[in-house]
Amino acid sequence: MTATATTPGTLADLLGGCVADRAQVRTDELMLRALAHDASHVLLVPSAVVAPRDADEVARLLQATAAAGVPLTFRSGGTSLSGQAGGAGVLADVRRHFTRVDVLDEGARVRVQPGVTVRHLNARLARYGRRFGPDPASEAACTVGGVVANNSSGMACGTVENSYRTLESLVAVLPSGTVVDTGAADADDRLRALEPALHAGLLALRRRVLDDPTSTAAVARQFAMKNTMGYGLNALVDFASVPQILAHLLVGSEGTLAFVASATFRTVPVRARTASALLVFDDLYAANRALPALVATGAATLELMDATSLRVGQQLAGSPALVRALTVTQQAALLLEYQATTEDELAAVVEAAGPALAALPLSAPAHLSTDATVRGELWKLRKGLYTSVAGARRSGTTALLEDVVVPVARLADTCASLTALFSVYGYDDAVIFGHAKDGNIHFMLTDRFETGEQLSRYRGFTEDLVDLVLGHGGSLKAEHGTGRVMAPFVRRQYGDELYDVMRQVKHLFDPRGLLNPGVLLDDDPDAHLRHIKLAPTVQAEVDRCVECGYCEPVCPSRDLTLTPRQRIALRRDIRSAELAGDTATAHRLERAFTYPGTHTCAVDGMCGTACPVGINTGLLVKTLRRENLPAPAALAWTAAAHGWGPATTVARTALSALDALPGPLAPAVTAVNVAARAVLGSDTVPLWSAELPGGGARRRRPRPTGAADAVYLPACVNVMFGPAPGSPGVQVAFEDLCAAAGLTLLVPEGIDALCCGTPWSSKGVVAGHTAMRENVLPVLREATDGGRLPVVCDASSCTEGFRHLVESDPSLDVQVVDVVTYVAERVLPVLGERAVAYRRLDSLTLHPTCSSIQLGLDPALVTVAEAVAETVTVPLDWGCCAFAGDRGLLHPELTASATRREATEVARIGAQGHASCNRTCELGMTRATGQTYRHVVELLAEQALGDPPDPH
Repeated sequence: MTATATTPGTLADLLGGCVADRAQVRTDELMLRALAHDASHVLLVPSAVVAPRDADEVARLLQATAAAGVPLTFRSGGTSLSGQAGGAGVLADVRRHFTRVDVLDEGARVRVQPGVTVRHLNARLARYGRRFGPDPASEAACTVGGVVANNSSGMACGTVENSYRTLESLVAVLPSGTVVDTGAADADDRLRALEPALHAGLLALRRRVLDDPTSTAAVARQFAMKNTMGYGLNALVDFASVPQILAHLLVGSEGTLAFVASATFRTVPVRARTASALLVFDDLYAANRALPALVATGAATLELMDATSLRVGQQLAGSPALVRALTVTQQAALLLEYQATTEDELAAVVEAAGPALAALPLSAPAHLSTDATVRGELWKLRKGLYTSVAGARRSGTTALLEDVVVPVARLADTCASLTALFSVYGYDDAVIFGHAKDGNIHFMLTDRFETGEQLSRYRGFTEDLVDLVLGHGGSLKAEHGTGRVMAPFVRRQYGDELYDVMRQVKHLFDPRGLLNPGVLLDDDPDAHLRHIKLAPTVQAEVDRCVECGYCEPVCPSRDLTLTPRQRIALRRDIRSAELAGDTATAHRLERAFTYPGTHTCAVDGMCGTACPVGINTGLLVKTLRRENLPAPAALAWTAAAHGWGPATTVARTALSALDALPGPLAPAVTAVNVAARAVLGSDTVPLWSAELPGGGARRRRPRPTGAADAVYLPACVNVMFGPAPGSPGVQVAFEDLCAAAGLTLLVPEGIDALCCGTPWSSKGVVAGHTAMRENVLPVLREATDGGRLPVVCDASSCTEGFRHLVESDPSLDVQVVDVVTYVAERVLPVLGERAVAYRRLDSLTLHPTCSSIQLGLDPALVTVAEAVAETVTVPLDWGCCAFAGDRGLLHPELTASATRREATEVARIGAQGHASCNRTCELGMTRATGQTYRHVVELLAEQALGDPPDPH
């Protein structure tokens, strides 16, 4: 039986019998298409998707799919670039459930499951001064499973600190269903007993290689450099025991031999002392010719960027001043960095490198900086380079990223020849960058790769590329994995003998060839020309996306419905269907998209903070909401904008009435509420729940008699949702703190009718947003005396909303600040001068918000929190709570999913207090954790302005 011959229903039954919950299996068209897309230029739509929870479920999946003859592919972060994370059979998504991290031996070792991102893993290790060895540029989104499967490396780790070298042991699930821990004392005996053919076969292959001097020499040469082409046959030479041979063969095997359920690594020290510089040369050849001398100085990183890379980098937000100042013609640059564990060690390295740096033929003098801000700008440029360059490609074209390595001494000639190939084949927009210290470069081609002529050009270019790289003693893949892209050329790189050894390795592990078929080994000479992803022109916000997946870890709906990458990919699929005249498919996908694509998007903009090219998919969703907004809803929301004072009064009165209901009546109210949602729609009628507070107090205040220091806009959300029991609320707290600091606040007349406009913006109600804008801006102009006074708001999302309103009027120069910043800068210094100290809480768990991130409030937020408590903790699993105004009321399942991991960590922390800086986020976190979250300013007022501590 093949995957194509298996009906969706039959396949769902087959997979459903392998997992605890049938909901772990998806065969609906929308989700299959969504998960077909990864960061590569290859596109294969799976027949089914399953999300196993543990190794036992994976074992059952392997056995069941093998018995049915159905191919199985494992996928985690979806950041792989060579097509190895997709297939037409069953796709096992292991990102969702395989997320455990066990730090061992005070951080010297770590056991980690494949769904954990490298960034999160390093955050867990940071307190021990340790980190994960591999350091890929995609560390924010790539997962350990992919790093192991591809033997990914990165900027500094080279071949010394990669997965292969730092791996201690792993737990593997073999295609037969056998689960083996290679670090267990009985691992060898277990393999010999349960997998006798595999055990004996690996030893025989080891002897075969060792007995052939030509093979042994070839393996030594191939793996002396970065090399992820084919299987890691160095495992047969480097290790004698079957468990260790098996474990290290799985590194770089791209999911074609077994599933790695967890892996234990030796960590490496964080070399926190750094000196960085951008070395600019007249051209690419000059930069590459300088490499041998720079490598000899002990440089930790030497990142190459050609002229096109620099031109694109100049357009990026936060681009280094040196890059912005360049008049780029044909220059190239090297990002040089020295790393050390102590200041003295760094100083010695830098001093020793001085003569070599002084002798370089630079366009401008080199300056090594130890400034963390300078370093951050340089690395932001480099880490976002691929996606930024790809994002700048012509609309409608596909970006192909290749990854090759040659000896460092041959890199200059290789790049010169490669540039000539670009010219021969008409790839005029090609870009070269990469890890020059290791002789490892990446280059990107853009084209449609659709017509016979385009594919023929690509075929010819690839053939010449293979000859060029192998002729210079290099490898066709250095760190991105062979995948489908280079699988046809493995034999050419290794020769018939070692290629046959690889074939035997595959047969020993996977005799039926059902694990990720077509990946890593493929005798079809045109395999790399098949299944190329085409990207139709849709709209500007979508067209720049390269589907890198950097947005996914910060998306609050990632475990419930779709991620930003998937929303964009599906819009492309819909557009492709339209262009093909397949209106039935387009309409079917459009209907299926509504709930996962638009209703459960929090439009929080966090994806824009993670995207290297700044794509905020929330803007796309707002456009879709505007286009599909029912006319009655648009009219109702616009009417509310014109009468916002009465509207908020109705809301707070209703919530107060519900809060006063006797407990026994709550189920009846809920039943009526649920019925209304069933009739009018869950995206229209909010769902009330008993933990919601009653309404708050009105915002209006008398005009101060003295001169005001700031204009205060209390958020209307605090009117609708009152404070926690026993608290006066953030408005009273802020006013009391300002009074204690001698600061006078002016609350404008007519405040009850004002709002930041976010509700209308997020729902796509243009007329309502315009009406509120026309209400707010004249009031701000008058109240601030034309911008003389700053505007302060007490909810971070509303601060962001007011700031956007002000920015929409170029003639209005008004500073909008959040209450957290104002308190940190204007109130805390005064409180610090008070003679009487106040008692702080022992501990506080802090929940930043999506708006606090985007507004840059978090340093001030932490400062205020540290004035509240002795110990302040921001959970490592922090994320947007997705309450998003009323989104958490309309779709409470979204907030529940978004906060699940953070809530678990909050319970583990067990802090005395819990704080945030936005009322709806406080509600969301209170609901998720069972702990009362309050505005951090409320807690500060309570601690600082309460009774002085007992001196005894």
